[in-house]
Amino acid sequence: MENYIVSARKYRPMTFDTVVGQGALTTTLKNAIQSGRLAHAYLFCGPRGVGKTTCARIFAKTINCLNPQPNGEACGECESCKAFNEQRSFNIHELDAASNNSVEDIRQLIEQVRIPPQIGQYKVFIIDEVHMLSQAAFNAFLKTLEEPPKHAIFILATTEKHKILPTIMSRCQIYDFKRMGVNDIVSHLKHVAKKENIQVEDAALNIIAQKADGGMRDALSIFDQVASFCSGNITYQRTIENLNVLDYDYYFRLTEFFLEGKITECMLTLNEILSKGFEGQYFITGLASHFRNLLVSQDAQTAELIEASDEVRNRYKEQAQKCKPKFLYRAMKLANNCDLNYKQSQNKRLLVELTLIEMAQLSSDDGEASGLCPTQILKPIFAQLRGKKPSAEPTTSNANRQQTSAPQQHRGQQPPAAPAAPTQPVPPTVAKTPVTPRLKTFSIRHTDTTASSVVKEDEEVKQPTAYFGNKPVNNLSLTIAWRQFAAGLPHEDIGFTHQLNNMEPMLQEDGQTFLIIAENPIIQQELAKRKAAIEIFLQQQLQNSNLRMTTRLREVTDKRRAFSRAEIFSQMLKESEPLRKLKEEFELELA
Repeated sequence: MENYIVSARKYRPMTFDTVVGQGALTTTLKNAIQSGRLAHAYLFCGPRGVGKTTCARIFAKTINCLNPQPNGEACGECESCKAFNEQRSFNIHELDAASNNSVEDIRQLIEQVRIPPQIGQYKVFIIDEVHMLSQAAFNAFLKTLEEPPKHAIFILATTEKHKILPTIMSRCQIYDFKRMGVNDIVSHLKHVAKKENIQVEDAALNIIAQKADGGMRDALSIFDQVASFCSGNITYQRTIENLNVLDYDYYFRLTEFFLEGKITECMLTLNEILSKGFEGQYFITGLASHFRNLLVSQDAQTAELIEASDEVRNRYKEQAQKCKPKFLYRAMKLANNCDLNYKQSQNKRLLVELTLIEMAQLSSDDGEASGLCPTQILKPIFAQLRGKKPSAEPTTSNANRQQTSAPQQHRGQQPPAAPAAPTQPVPPTVAKTPVTPRLKTFSIRHTDTTASSVVKEDEEVKQPTAYFGNKPVNNLSLTIAWRQFAAGLPHEDIGFTHQLNNMEPMLQEDGQTFLIIAENPIIQQELAKRKAAIEIFLQQQLQNSNLRMTTRLREVTDKRRAFSRAEIFSQMLKESEPLRKLKEEFELELA
């Protein structure tokens, strides 16, 4: 049986012209050789499998060629080139710094540097993975790297440029190798497939190129793996089956379901994907990339950014015509948020399912205001406590709007001779309920739908409050209830919440009235607006229906009364039986 050679070695470039995807660097090296401007040290940086060591070997072969070509390439026929091709050249020394990174290894290298070349003009020392050298080895190498013999050239190769000492980098010419594009990899794979008499599909080669992530060596290794699996006929379906790649057809189907609002089909498709062993985050990142490709497909200028076969590009262009840009923006936003929250989520599948449900509802939100989030309407928190009836308010406001808009509709027309007498609004009837004489009543004045309800005393319409009892109140329990009220305010009132936390309610001598000292008139006015809600909350918490709040502005002589944490904790133990049992069972103490 003939010895098998992997494609990465068998089709390794032997000249600068056969190097794939690094045209700018190879042109620079060829021009330097032709002009004779050779540096004594080079640093080749870049990701794995992009041609760093290959270019270093070609460079070493070319500068020692006895009959260089006019285009800057080696002849391949002289004794030096033959020795290089047969891997018996003494002018090229390679050192793997990953396993030879000590000071002794560098000293042996320095000893070899002193020996002049037998054939050719230069001895080239290629140090691969140079970032693995130890600190002492770097220091031992500095002097030789800075002032080597005229026949010595060093080529350092690394995948982690940031780990190289600045003193080393300052002595080298730096060449940054880039990742290879999908089109370059596909073109080279077609050449290899033709040489090996393998039938391939363009879509399959695109999958291999994307899986390689810009590395030609990885692409050739995957190509050999798929070729063995497919027995010489590489198809798209067999490729994704072998590489465990999610078929892009799932993304096209899901997008159709999103546009049609089919939530059930979306859930079933996700279940099918997860049952095949794909991770949810891998799926959601692929879906985000799919939306990105749809977005760039809507413009002919940006459609070239899609790295896919012509057949897939046409599918993207066809589906992009059905998607509105706002839908794609919001879908990408949802997919990105799901990707960010995936690792922190305790129920990852539920997170992905909720994201798909939201995406399926995006197409029905076109009538809303533009933006990434639907409009939210916040309802008043204390509407029920104040006796407000939300259903009646919109009717009143709508009627008012109709009355005010009537003159505008008839603007420019002659008024009627006998205008109809305005109809008096019928006052709302209030149910009569027995009221305890000791309780104080409050009224509600309704404004339009955009204004908040304002509670004032002594209005025409009276609304009774519930009876909570007449339990004694002290300053500590009053402070705790005050803090609970502040904590229950919505996030939109965060500023007012901070103001309430800085206030200290002071119980008066009658035991039924407490005083709040406001820092300025604006805060005092805000307290007056929320007086009813505050009193009802504190009455319910403290079981005292006679509790009333009064306010005044702070004076210079006022002093603050702050309860300690121990006092507050002691009061909480008195009022909460579960908390007291918890403390006794675990023998807890306040830190």
